[in-house]
Amino acid sequence: MTKYRKTLAVVAAAAMGVTGLAACGGGGGGSADGAKTLHYLTFRPTEHWDPQRMYIGRDLADSSRLFYRSLVSFPVSEDPTTSVTPVPDLATDTGKASNKGKTWKFTLKDGVKWEDGKPVTCEDVKYGISRTFDLQTGGSGALTGGPNYILGYIDAPDFKGPYKADAKGQAQFDKAVVCDGATITFNFKKGWNDLPLAIASLRSFDPYRKDKDQGDKSNYQIFSNGPYKLDGAWVKEKGGTFVKNTEWDASTDTVRKQLVDKIVFTEGITNELVAQRLIASNGDDAYAVTDRSIPPSIYAQVTGDAAKRATLVDSPFTGYLLPNFKRMTNPQVRKALMLSTDRDGWAAALGGEKSAKPSSSIVNPAVAGYAPNPAFADMGNYDMAKKTLKAAGKMGYPIIFTFSGGSPTSQKAAAALKQGWEKGGFKVSLNELTDTYYTEVQKPNLKTDVVWGGWGADWPSISTVIPPLFDSRLNISKTSNGQDYGNFVDPKANKMFDAANAAPLEEQPAMWAAVDKYLGEQTAYIPLDVTQFYMMHGSKVTNYMQTAASNMYPDLGAIGVE
Repeated sequence: MTKYRKTLAVVAAAAMGVTGLAACGGGGGGSADGAKTLHYLTFRPTEHWDPQRMYIGRDLADSSRLFYRSLVSFPVSEDPTTSVTPVPDLATDTGKASNKGKTWKFTLKDGVKWEDGKPVTCEDVKYGISRTFDLQTGGSGALTGGPNYILGYIDAPDFKGPYKADAKGQAQFDKAVVCDGATITFNFKKGWNDLPLAIASLRSFDPYRKDKDQGDKSNYQIFSNGPYKLDGAWVKEKGGTFVKNTEWDASTDTVRKQLVDKIVFTEGITNELVAQRLIASNGDDAYAVTDRSIPPSIYAQVTGDAAKRATLVDSPFTGYLLPNFKRMTNPQVRKALMLSTDRDGWAAALGGEKSAKPSSSIVNPAVAGYAPNPAFADMGNYDMAKKTLKAAGKMGYPIIFTFSGGSPTSQKAAAALKQGWEKGGFKVSLNELTDTYYTEVQKPNLKTDVVWGGWGADWPSISTVIPPLFDSRLNISKTSNGQDYGNFVDPKANKMFDAANAAPLEEQPAMWAAVDKYLGEQTAYIPLDVTQFYMMHGSKVTNYMQTAASNMYPDLGAIGVE
Protein backbone atom coordinates (compact mmCIF):
# COMPACT_ATOMS: atom_id res chain seq x y z
CA MET A 1 0.00 0.00 0.00
CA THR A 2 2.38 2.69 -1.14
CA LYS A 3 2.75 4.96 -4.11
CA TYR A 4 -0.49 4.40 -6.00
CA ARG A 5 -3.32 6.42 -7.41
CA LYS A 6 -4.68 8.37 -10.15
CA THR A 7 -4.84 8.86 -13.53
CA LEU A 8 -2.24 10.30 -15.84
CA ALA A 9 1.38 9.58 -16.33
CA VAL A 10 2.34 12.23 -18.84
CA VAL A 11 5.02 11.84 -21.43
CA ALA A 12 7.42 14.77 -21.09
CA ALA A 13 5.76 17.51 -23.09
CA ALA A 14 6.65 21.02 -24.17
CA ALA A 15 5.41 23.37 -26.84
CA MET A 16 8.71 24.60 -28.28
CA GLY A 17 12.45 24.69 -27.75
CA VAL A 18 14.12 26.56 -24.92
CA THR A 19 15.27 30.09 -25.80
CA GLY A 20 16.80 31.20 -22.53
CA LEU A 21 16.73 31.27 -18.76
CA ALA A 22 13.95 33.87 -18.47
CA ALA A 23 13.22 34.49 -14.80
CA CYS A 24 10.38 36.58 -13.42
CA GLY A 25 11.06 39.55 -11.18
CA GLY A 26 9.49 39.84 -7.75
CA GLY A 27 9.91 40.98 -4.21
CA GLY A 28 9.95 39.29 -0.83
CA GLY A 29 8.01 36.05 -0.45
CA GLY A 30 7.67 35.62 -4.19
CA SER A 31 5.33 38.54 -4.88
CA ALA A 32 5.88 42.19 -5.70
CA ASP A 33 3.21 43.20 -3.14
CA GLY A 34 5.03 41.35 -0.34
CA ALA A 35 2.48 38.50 -0.11
CA LYS A 36 3.79 35.00 0.52
CA THR A 37 3.25 33.51 -2.92
CA LEU A 38 3.87 29.99 -4.18
CA HIS A 39 4.26 29.60 -7.93
CA TYR A 40 3.27 26.43 -9.80
CA LEU A 41 4.95 26.13 -13.22
CA THR A 42 3.67 23.65 -15.78
CA PHE A 43 3.30 22.94 -19.45
CA ARG A 44 0.22 20.74 -19.42
CA PRO A 45 -3.13 22.58 -19.43
CA THR A 46 -5.81 21.55 -16.97
CA GLU A 47 -8.59 19.76 -18.84
CA HIS A 48 -11.21 19.98 -16.09
CA TRP A 49 -11.64 21.78 -12.76
CA ASP A 50 -15.20 20.46 -12.57
CA PRO A 51 -14.93 17.89 -9.72
CA GLN A 52 -17.17 15.32 -11.41
CA ARG A 53 -15.15 15.53 -14.65
CA MET A 54 -11.65 15.60 -13.17
CA TYR A 55 -9.52 12.48 -13.59
CA ILE A 56 -5.88 13.54 -13.79
CA GLY A 57 -3.72 12.78 -10.77
CA ARG A 58 -2.09 16.19 -10.53
CA ASP A 59 -5.42 18.01 -10.62
CA LEU A 60 -7.19 15.63 -8.24
CA ALA A 61 -4.44 16.19 -5.69
CA ASP A 62 -4.09 19.96 -6.12
CA SER A 63 -7.83 20.66 -6.00
CA SER A 64 -8.26 18.49 -2.90
CA ARG A 65 -5.61 20.46 -1.02
CA LEU A 66 -6.72 23.92 -2.15
CA PHE A 67 -10.43 24.31 -2.86
CA TYR A 68 -12.51 21.10 -2.90
CA ARG A 69 -13.28 19.19 0.28
CA SER A 70 -14.69 15.64 0.38
CA LEU A 71 -16.59 13.58 2.94
CA VAL A 72 -13.23 12.01 3.81
CA SER A 73 -9.74 12.91 2.61
CA PHE A 74 -6.15 11.73 2.79
CA PRO A 75 -3.98 13.45 5.40
CA VAL A 76 -0.75 15.30 4.68
CA SER A 77 1.94 12.73 5.49
CA GLU A 78 5.00 11.12 3.96
CA ASP A 79 4.32 7.86 5.78
CA PRO A 80 3.28 5.35 3.09
CA THR A 81 0.45 3.91 5.20
CA THR A 82 -0.81 7.03 6.98
CA SER A 83 -0.91 9.05 3.77
CA VAL A 84 -3.40 6.66 2.15
CA THR A 85 -5.61 6.10 5.20
CA PRO A 86 -8.75 8.30 4.93
CA VAL A 87 -9.62 10.72 7.74
CA PRO A 88 -12.83 12.69 8.30
CA ASP A 89 -13.13 15.89 6.27
CA LEU A 90 -16.63 17.23 5.50
CA ALA A 91 -18.01 14.31 7.51
CA THR A 92 -17.74 13.75 11.24
CA ASP A 93 -16.17 10.30 10.73
CA THR A 94 -15.02 8.02 7.92
CA GLY A 95 -18.49 6.52 7.44
CA LYS A 96 -20.57 3.80 9.01
CA ALA A 97 -21.12 0.67 6.90
CA SER A 98 -23.81 -1.97 7.33
CA ASN A 99 -25.61 -4.62 5.30
CA LYS A 100 -22.30 -6.17 4.16
CA GLY A 101 -21.07 -2.87 2.78
CA LYS A 102 -24.22 -2.13 0.78
CA THR A 103 -25.30 0.70 3.11
CA TRP A 104 -23.09 3.63 4.10
CA LYS A 105 -23.93 6.66 6.25
CA PHE A 106 -22.00 9.92 6.63
CA THR A 107 -23.01 12.94 8.73
CA LEU A 108 -21.71 16.36 7.69
CA LYS A 109 -19.96 18.67 10.14
CA ASP A 110 -21.51 21.96 11.20
CA GLY A 111 -19.86 25.19 10.09
CA VAL A 112 -18.43 24.19 6.69
CA LYS A 113 -19.19 26.94 4.17
CA TRP A 114 -18.91 27.72 0.50
CA GLU A 115 -16.88 30.75 -0.49
CA ASP A 116 -20.03 32.92 -0.45
CA GLY A 117 -20.76 32.00 3.18
CA LYS A 118 -23.62 29.57 2.56
CA PRO A 119 -23.36 26.18 4.33
CA VAL A 120 -22.29 22.99 2.56
CA THR A 121 -25.32 20.68 2.82
CA CYS A 122 -26.18 17.04 2.36
CA GLU A 123 -28.17 18.03 -0.74
CA ASP A 124 -25.03 19.58 -2.22
CA VAL A 125 -23.22 16.25 -1.83
CA LYS A 126 -26.13 14.36 -3.36
CA TYR A 127 -26.38 16.79 -6.27
CA GLY A 128 -22.66 16.52 -6.99
CA ILE A 129 -22.88 12.74 -7.15
CA SER A 130 -25.91 12.95 -9.44
CA ARG A 131 -23.84 14.82 -12.03
CA THR A 132 -21.71 11.70 -12.65
CA PHE A 133 -24.76 10.11 -14.27
CA ASP A 134 -24.86 12.72 -17.02
CA LEU A 135 -23.02 11.12 -19.90
CA GLN A 136 -24.58 13.01 -22.79
CA THR A 137 -27.21 15.46 -21.58
CA GLY A 138 -25.38 18.03 -19.43
CA GLY A 139 -25.85 21.67 -20.37
CA SER A 140 -24.86 22.08 -24.01
CA GLY A 141 -22.79 18.90 -23.97
CA ALA A 142 -21.79 15.84 -22.01
CA LEU A 143 -20.06 15.94 -18.64
CA THR A 144 -17.40 13.57 -19.90
CA GLY A 145 -14.02 12.78 -18.43
CA GLY A 146 -14.52 11.73 -14.82
CA PRO A 147 -14.54 8.42 -12.92
CA ASN A 148 -17.66 6.32 -13.22
CA TYR A 149 -17.37 3.71 -10.44
CA ILE A 150 -20.63 4.78 -8.83
CA LEU A 151 -22.60 3.83 -11.96
CA GLY A 152 -21.83 0.20 -11.15
CA TYR A 153 -23.03 0.47 -7.54
CA ILE A 154 -26.16 2.64 -7.62
CA ASP A 155 -29.24 0.84 -8.91
CA ALA A 156 -30.72 3.66 -10.98
CA PRO A 157 -30.69 2.42 -14.58
CA ASP A 158 -33.13 5.09 -15.79
CA PHE A 159 -31.42 8.04 -14.10
CA LYS A 160 -29.63 10.24 -16.64
CA GLY A 161 -28.33 12.94 -14.34
CA PRO A 162 -29.81 16.20 -13.05
CA TYR A 163 -30.36 18.00 -16.36
CA LYS A 164 -32.94 15.75 -17.95
CA ALA A 165 -36.37 15.48 -16.24
CA ASP A 166 -37.23 11.82 -15.70
CA ALA A 167 -39.49 10.98 -12.75
CA LYS A 168 -38.73 7.25 -12.91
CA GLY A 169 -34.96 7.71 -12.94
CA GLN A 170 -35.05 10.40 -10.27
CA ALA A 171 -37.07 8.12 -7.98
CA GLN A 172 -34.46 5.38 -8.43
CA PHE A 173 -31.64 7.77 -7.57
CA ASP A 174 -33.52 9.21 -4.59
CA LYS A 175 -33.92 5.71 -3.20
CA ALA A 176 -30.22 4.99 -3.62
CA VAL A 177 -28.91 8.30 -2.22
CA VAL A 178 -30.93 9.68 0.70
CA CYS A 179 -30.52 12.94 2.64
CA ASP A 180 -31.94 13.24 6.15
CA GLY A 181 -30.83 16.55 7.59
CA ALA A 182 -27.04 16.48 7.64
CA THR A 183 -26.83 12.71 7.09
CA ILE A 184 -26.37 11.17 3.65
CA THR A 185 -27.09 7.46 3.17
CA PHE A 186 -25.91 5.38 0.22
CA ASN A 187 -27.93 2.24 -0.58
CA PHE A 188 -25.81 0.28 -3.06
CA LYS A 189 -26.87 -2.80 -5.00
CA LYS A 190 -23.65 -4.56 -3.94
CA GLY A 191 -21.13 -4.17 -1.17
CA TRP A 192 -18.52 -1.44 -1.47
CA ASN A 193 -16.18 -1.95 1.44
CA ASP A 194 -13.48 0.41 0.20
CA LEU A 195 -15.85 3.33 -0.44
CA PRO A 196 -13.89 5.72 1.82
CA LEU A 197 -10.79 5.12 -0.34
CA ALA A 198 -12.78 5.97 -3.46
CA ILE A 199 -14.14 9.17 -1.92
CA ALA A 200 -10.71 10.31 -0.72
CA SER A 201 -9.02 9.45 -4.02
CA LEU A 202 -11.48 11.08 -6.39
CA ARG A 203 -13.45 14.32 -6.61
CA SER A 204 -16.56 12.73 -8.15
CA PHE A 205 -18.14 12.35 -4.69
CA ASP A 206 -17.58 16.03 -3.84
CA PRO A 207 -20.49 18.41 -3.21
CA TYR A 208 -21.68 20.75 -5.95
CA ARG A 209 -24.06 23.69 -5.52
CA LYS A 210 -27.02 23.32 -7.89
CA ASP A 211 -27.40 27.08 -8.38
CA LYS A 212 -23.78 27.26 -9.59
CA ASP A 213 -24.14 24.49 -12.17
CA GLN A 214 -24.00 25.40 -15.87
CA GLY A 215 -23.36 21.90 -17.15
CA ASP A 216 -20.30 21.63 -19.36
CA LYS A 217 -19.91 25.43 -19.25
CA SER A 218 -18.85 25.07 -15.60
CA ASN A 219 -15.65 23.29 -16.55
CA TYR A 220 -13.28 25.99 -15.27
CA GLN A 221 -15.64 27.73 -12.83
CA ILE A 222 -14.22 26.85 -9.43
CA PHE A 223 -16.53 27.37 -6.43
CA SER A 224 -14.55 26.71 -3.28
CA ASN A 225 -15.27 25.25 0.13
CA GLY A 226 -11.57 24.88 0.95
CA PRO A 227 -8.85 27.25 2.20
CA TYR A 228 -8.29 28.95 -1.17
CA LYS A 229 -10.53 30.37 -3.88
CA LEU A 230 -9.95 31.44 -7.45
CA ASP A 231 -9.21 35.15 -7.82
CA GLY A 232 -10.75 36.14 -11.14
CA ALA A 233 -11.03 33.60 -13.95
CA TRP A 234 -9.07 30.48 -14.85
CA VAL A 235 -7.73 30.86 -18.39
CA LYS A 236 -7.01 27.64 -20.24
CA GLU A 237 -3.35 27.29 -21.28
CA LYS A 238 -2.45 30.33 -19.13
CA GLY A 239 -3.58 29.46 -15.59
CA GLY A 240 -4.96 31.41 -12.65
CA THR A 241 -4.35 32.73 -9.14
CA PHE A 242 -5.76 31.41 -5.88
CA VAL A 243 -6.07 33.54 -2.76
CA LYS A 244 -7.20 32.82 0.79
CA ASN A 245 -10.89 31.94 1.18
CA THR A 246 -12.10 34.02 4.12
CA GLU A 247 -15.14 31.74 4.62
CA TRP A 248 -12.93 28.73 5.30
CA ASP A 249 -12.85 27.83 9.00
CA ALA A 250 -9.74 26.00 10.18
CA SER A 251 -11.67 24.58 13.14
CA THR A 252 -13.70 22.40 10.72
CA ASP A 253 -10.68 21.20 8.74
CA THR A 254 -7.99 18.91 10.16
CA VAL A 255 -6.39 18.29 6.75
CA ARG A 256 -5.55 21.70 5.27
CA LYS A 257 -3.82 24.94 6.25
CA GLN A 258 -3.34 28.37 4.69
CA LEU A 259 0.46 28.24 4.48
CA VAL A 260 0.80 30.96 1.83
CA ASP A 261 -1.25 33.97 0.77
CA LYS A 262 -1.41 33.14 -2.94
CA ILE A 263 -0.78 30.26 -5.31
CA VAL A 264 -0.13 31.32 -8.91
CA PHE A 265 -0.49 28.60 -11.57
CA THR A 266 1.19 29.28 -14.90
CA GLU A 267 0.53 26.91 -17.81
CA GLY A 268 2.20 26.61 -21.19
CA ILE A 269 5.87 26.73 -20.14
CA THR A 270 8.02 24.14 -21.85
CA ASN A 271 9.47 21.37 -19.70
CA GLU A 272 12.97 22.45 -20.66
CA LEU A 273 12.31 26.05 -19.63
CA VAL A 274 10.64 25.03 -16.37
CA ALA A 275 13.70 22.96 -15.46
CA GLN A 276 16.18 25.69 -16.37
CA ARG A 277 14.25 28.33 -14.46
CA LEU A 278 14.17 26.15 -11.35
CA ILE A 279 17.87 25.38 -11.66
CA ALA A 280 18.61 29.11 -11.80
CA SER A 281 16.06 29.79 -9.02
CA ASN A 282 15.93 33.56 -9.66
CA GLY A 283 13.16 35.95 -8.62
CA ASP A 284 9.74 34.32 -8.38
CA ASP A 285 11.21 31.03 -9.59
CA ALA A 286 12.88 30.59 -6.20
CA TYR A 287 9.34 30.21 -4.79
CA ALA A 288 8.17 27.72 -7.44
CA VAL A 289 7.27 24.05 -7.75
CA THR A 290 6.29 22.00 -10.78
CA ASP A 291 4.61 18.76 -11.82
CA ARG A 292 7.00 18.46 -14.78
CA SER A 293 9.80 15.93 -14.73
CA ILE A 294 13.23 17.22 -15.72
CA PRO A 295 13.81 16.41 -19.43
CA PRO A 296 16.81 14.24 -20.36
CA SER A 297 18.42 17.13 -22.23
CA ILE A 298 18.72 19.00 -18.91
CA TYR A 299 20.12 16.17 -16.75
CA ALA A 300 23.72 17.35 -17.10
CA GLN A 301 22.78 20.79 -15.75
CA VAL A 302 21.44 19.38 -12.46
CA THR A 303 24.54 19.89 -10.33
CA GLY A 304 25.55 21.57 -7.10
CA ASP A 305 22.72 23.27 -5.19
CA ALA A 306 20.24 22.35 -7.95
CA ALA A 307 20.99 18.65 -7.44
CA LYS A 308 20.09 19.03 -3.75
CA ARG A 309 16.67 20.37 -4.83
CA ALA A 310 15.99 17.53 -7.29
CA THR A 311 14.04 14.43 -6.27
CA LEU A 312 13.65 11.08 -8.04
CA VAL A 313 10.66 8.96 -6.97
CA ASP A 314 8.68 6.05 -8.31
CA SER A 315 5.39 7.35 -9.65
CA PRO A 316 2.11 5.43 -9.29
CA PHE A 317 1.62 5.50 -13.05
CA THR A 318 2.25 3.27 -16.04
CA GLY A 319 2.32 4.22 -19.71
CA TYR A 320 0.70 1.95 -22.28
CA LEU A 321 -0.76 1.71 -25.78
CA LEU A 322 -4.33 0.92 -26.82
CA PRO A 323 -5.18 -0.49 -30.26
CA ASN A 324 -8.42 1.02 -31.55
CA PHE A 325 -10.84 -1.91 -31.76
CA LYS A 326 -13.14 0.07 -34.06
CA ARG A 327 -10.43 0.16 -36.72
CA MET A 328 -7.88 -2.54 -35.90
CA THR A 329 -10.36 -5.42 -35.89
CA ASN A 330 -7.99 -8.21 -36.97
CA PRO A 331 -6.50 -9.89 -33.84
CA GLN A 332 -3.37 -10.94 -35.75
CA VAL A 333 -2.69 -7.35 -36.74
CA ARG A 334 -3.00 -6.32 -33.08
CA LYS A 335 -0.65 -9.14 -32.09
CA ALA A 336 1.90 -8.07 -34.71
CA LEU A 337 1.67 -4.52 -33.39
CA MET A 338 2.45 -5.77 -29.89
CA LEU A 339 5.33 -7.97 -31.07
CA SER A 340 6.99 -5.07 -32.90
CA THR A 341 6.58 -2.55 -30.06
CA ASP A 342 10.00 -1.39 -28.86
CA ARG A 343 9.31 -0.67 -25.17
CA ASP A 344 13.04 -0.56 -24.37
CA GLY A 345 13.57 2.07 -27.06
CA TRP A 346 10.56 4.00 -25.78
CA ALA A 347 11.89 4.07 -22.19
CA ALA A 348 15.39 5.01 -23.35
CA ALA A 349 14.04 7.87 -25.48
CA LEU A 350 12.10 9.22 -22.49
CA GLY A 351 15.34 9.44 -20.52
CA GLY A 352 16.03 6.02 -19.09
CA GLU A 353 15.73 5.19 -15.40
CA LYS A 354 15.19 8.82 -14.35
CA SER A 355 12.08 8.87 -16.52
CA ALA A 356 10.76 5.42 -17.36
CA LYS A 357 11.38 1.74 -16.77
CA PRO A 358 10.05 -0.89 -19.23
CA SER A 359 6.89 -2.55 -17.90
CA SER A 360 5.26 -5.95 -18.29
CA SER A 361 1.68 -5.04 -17.39
CA ILE A 362 -0.71 -2.12 -17.29
CA VAL A 363 -0.68 -2.58 -13.49
CA ASN A 364 2.01 -0.74 -11.54
CA PRO A 365 4.30 -3.16 -9.63
CA ALA A 366 3.53 -1.28 -6.38
CA VAL A 367 -0.12 -2.41 -6.49
CA ALA A 368 -0.92 -5.48 -4.39
CA GLY A 369 -1.49 -8.52 -6.57
CA TYR A 370 0.71 -7.33 -9.45
CA ALA A 371 2.16 -10.02 -11.69
CA PRO A 372 4.07 -9.70 -15.00
CA ASN A 373 1.76 -10.48 -17.90
CA PRO A 374 3.09 -13.48 -19.88
CA ALA A 375 1.20 -12.38 -22.99
CA PHE A 376 3.89 -9.74 -23.58
CA ALA A 377 6.96 -11.94 -23.22
CA ASP A 378 7.86 -11.68 -26.93
CA MET A 379 7.61 -7.91 -27.37
CA GLY A 380 10.36 -6.52 -29.59
CA ASN A 381 10.48 -9.65 -31.78
CA TYR A 382 10.34 -8.04 -35.23
CA ASP A 383 10.75 -11.28 -37.19
CA MET A 384 7.81 -12.83 -35.36
CA ALA A 385 5.80 -9.65 -36.00
CA LYS A 386 6.52 -9.83 -39.74
CA LYS A 387 5.55 -13.48 -39.92
CA THR A 388 2.32 -12.79 -38.05
CA LEU A 389 1.43 -9.84 -40.27
CA LYS A 390 2.36 -11.73 -43.44
CA ALA A 391 0.27 -14.76 -42.43
CA ALA A 392 -2.70 -12.42 -41.97
CA GLY A 393 -2.13 -10.96 -45.44
CA LYS A 394 -1.56 -7.51 -43.93
CA MET A 395 2.07 -6.59 -44.70
CA GLY A 396 2.41 -2.82 -44.99
CA TYR A 397 -0.70 -2.31 -42.83
CA PRO A 398 -1.12 1.47 -42.32
CA ILE A 399 -1.58 2.76 -38.77
CA ILE A 400 -1.99 6.21 -37.20
CA PHE A 401 -0.41 6.60 -33.74
CA THR A 402 -1.86 9.35 -31.52
CA PHE A 403 0.31 10.50 -28.63
CA SER A 404 0.66 13.33 -26.11
CA GLY A 405 3.44 15.40 -27.60
CA GLY A 406 4.91 18.84 -27.95
CA SER A 407 8.50 18.22 -26.82
CA PRO A 408 11.66 16.76 -28.34
CA THR A 409 11.49 14.00 -25.71
CA SER A 410 7.98 12.85 -26.55
CA GLN A 411 8.74 13.10 -30.27
CA LYS A 412 11.83 10.90 -29.89
CA ALA A 413 9.83 8.35 -27.90
CA ALA A 414 7.12 8.23 -30.58
CA ALA A 415 9.80 7.90 -33.26
CA ALA A 416 11.25 4.88 -31.41
CA LEU A 417 7.87 3.15 -31.56
CA LYS A 418 7.43 4.10 -35.21
CA GLN A 419 10.82 2.58 -36.07
CA GLY A 420 9.98 -0.68 -34.32
CA TRP A 421 6.56 -0.99 -35.96
CA GLU A 422 8.06 -0.36 -39.38
CA LYS A 423 10.61 -3.12 -38.71
CA GLY A 424 7.63 -5.35 -38.02
CA GLY A 425 5.97 -4.59 -41.35
CA PHE A 426 3.67 -1.64 -40.61
CA LYS A 427 3.40 1.73 -42.33
CA VAL A 428 3.17 4.37 -39.59
CA SER A 429 1.85 7.94 -39.40
CA LEU A 430 2.24 9.99 -36.22
CA ASN A 431 -0.58 12.13 -34.82
CA GLU A 432 0.94 14.43 -32.20
CA LEU A 433 -1.50 16.20 -29.84
CA THR A 434 -0.33 19.10 -27.67
CA ASP A 435 -3.65 20.40 -26.31
CA THR A 436 -6.02 18.77 -23.80
CA TYR A 437 -5.00 15.24 -24.76
CA TYR A 438 -7.58 13.06 -23.04
CA THR A 439 -10.48 15.19 -24.22
CA GLU A 440 -9.50 14.23 -27.76
CA VAL A 441 -8.79 10.52 -27.29
CA GLN A 442 -12.11 10.08 -25.46
CA LYS A 443 -13.90 10.81 -28.73
CA PRO A 444 -15.11 7.37 -29.96
CA ASN A 445 -14.70 8.24 -33.63
CA LEU A 446 -11.22 9.74 -33.47
CA LYS A 447 -9.33 8.78 -36.62
CA THR A 448 -6.53 6.75 -35.06
CA ASP A 449 -5.40 3.13 -34.86
CA VAL A 450 -3.41 3.18 -31.63
CA VAL A 451 -3.26 5.73 -28.81
CA TRP A 452 -1.00 6.32 -25.84
CA GLY A 453 -2.44 6.32 -22.33
CA GLY A 454 -1.30 6.62 -18.75
CA TRP A 455 -2.88 5.28 -15.55
CA GLY A 456 -2.39 4.68 -11.86
CA ALA A 457 -4.60 2.78 -9.46
CA ASP A 458 -7.22 5.00 -7.81
CA TRP A 459 -6.51 3.13 -4.58
CA PRO A 460 -4.25 0.11 -4.02
CA SER A 461 -6.29 -2.55 -5.80
CA ILE A 462 -6.13 -3.97 -9.31
CA SER A 463 -9.92 -3.51 -9.37
CA THR A 464 -9.19 0.22 -9.79
CA VAL A 465 -7.00 -0.40 -12.83
CA ILE A 466 -8.51 -3.01 -15.13
CA PRO A 467 -12.32 -2.47 -14.91
CA PRO A 468 -12.15 1.35 -15.12
CA LEU A 469 -10.14 1.04 -18.33
CA PHE A 470 -11.79 -1.92 -20.04
CA ASP A 471 -15.36 -2.39 -18.72
CA SER A 472 -17.39 -1.22 -21.71
CA ARG A 473 -20.60 -1.07 -19.65
CA LEU A 474 -19.18 1.80 -17.64
CA ASN A 475 -17.23 3.55 -20.38
CA ILE A 476 -18.85 3.39 -23.78
CA SER A 477 -21.55 5.87 -24.81
CA LYS A 478 -22.44 7.68 -28.02
CA THR A 479 -20.30 10.69 -27.17
CA SER A 480 -17.43 9.20 -25.18
CA ASN A 481 -15.42 6.05 -24.62
CA GLY A 482 -14.72 7.11 -21.02
CA GLN A 483 -11.29 5.74 -20.08
CA ASP A 484 -11.64 2.95 -22.69
CA TYR A 485 -9.73 4.92 -25.33
CA GLY A 486 -9.31 1.83 -27.52
CA ASN A 487 -13.09 1.21 -27.66
CA PHE A 488 -12.63 -2.30 -26.25
CA VAL A 489 -15.93 -4.19 -25.90
CA ASP A 490 -15.74 -7.80 -24.72
CA PRO A 491 -18.63 -9.52 -22.84
CA LYS A 492 -16.31 -12.30 -21.64
CA ALA A 493 -13.95 -9.75 -20.09
CA ASN A 494 -16.88 -8.01 -18.39
CA LYS A 495 -17.96 -11.31 -16.82
CA MET A 496 -14.41 -11.90 -15.61
CA PHE A 497 -14.40 -8.43 -14.01
CA ASP A 498 -17.63 -9.19 -12.15
CA ALA A 499 -16.35 -12.56 -10.94
CA ALA A 500 -13.07 -11.12 -9.65
CA ASN A 501 -14.81 -8.24 -7.87
CA ALA A 502 -17.24 -10.63 -6.18
CA ALA A 503 -14.60 -13.14 -5.07
CA PRO A 504 -13.18 -13.34 -1.52
CA LEU A 505 -10.22 -11.01 -1.08
CA GLU A 506 -7.71 -13.85 -0.80
CA GLU A 507 -8.80 -15.23 -4.19
CA GLN A 508 -8.78 -11.94 -6.07
CA PRO A 509 -5.06 -11.58 -6.92
CA ALA A 510 -4.98 -14.81 -8.93
CA MET A 511 -8.27 -13.92 -10.62
CA TRP A 512 -7.05 -10.45 -11.58
CA ALA A 513 -3.83 -11.95 -12.95
CA ALA A 514 -5.98 -14.23 -15.14
CA VAL A 515 -8.04 -11.24 -16.30
CA ASP A 516 -4.86 -9.32 -17.14
CA LYS A 517 -3.53 -12.30 -19.09
CA TYR A 518 -6.78 -12.54 -21.07
CA LEU A 519 -6.61 -8.81 -21.94
CA GLY A 520 -3.04 -9.35 -23.09
CA GLU A 521 -4.07 -12.26 -25.30
CA GLN A 522 -6.66 -10.03 -26.98
CA THR A 523 -4.06 -7.24 -27.22
CA ALA A 524 -6.51 -4.95 -25.45
CA TYR A 525 -3.41 -2.97 -24.44
CA ILE A 526 0.36 -3.01 -24.87
CA PRO A 527 2.53 -2.11 -21.82
CA LEU A 528 5.25 0.50 -22.17
CA ASP A 529 6.71 1.87 -18.94
CA VAL A 530 6.55 2.43 -15.22
CA THR A 531 6.89 6.19 -15.02
CA GLN A 532 9.52 7.87 -12.83
CA PHE A 533 9.24 11.42 -11.47
CA TYR A 534 12.45 13.48 -11.49
CA MET A 535 11.40 16.90 -10.23
CA MET A 536 12.88 20.08 -8.84
CA HIS A 537 11.70 23.02 -6.75
CA GLY A 538 12.89 26.56 -6.10
CA SER A 539 15.44 27.39 -3.44
CA LYS A 540 12.99 29.29 -1.21
CA VAL A 541 10.29 26.62 -1.09
CA THR A 542 9.83 25.13 2.38
CA ASN A 543 8.70 21.70 3.60
CA TYR A 544 8.73 20.29 0.07
CA MET A 545 7.29 16.80 -0.18
CA GLN A 546 5.77 14.41 -2.71
CA THR A 547 3.31 12.01 -1.10
CA ALA A 548 1.23 9.03 -2.10
CA ALA A 549 -1.83 11.15 -1.32
CA SER A 550 -0.69 13.71 -3.91
CA ASN A 551 0.04 11.01 -6.48
CA MET A 552 3.75 11.79 -5.92
CA TYR A 553 3.29 15.30 -7.32
CA PRO A 554 4.24 18.21 -5.02
CA ASP A 555 1.87 18.05 -2.03
CA LEU A 556 0.35 21.53 -1.76
CA GLY A 557 -1.03 20.64 1.65
CA ALA A 558 2.49 20.76 3.08
CA ILE A 559 4.51 23.16 0.96
CA GLY A 560 5.20 26.78 1.94
CA VAL A 561 7.70 29.50 1.07
CA GLU A 562 10.28 31.50 3.02
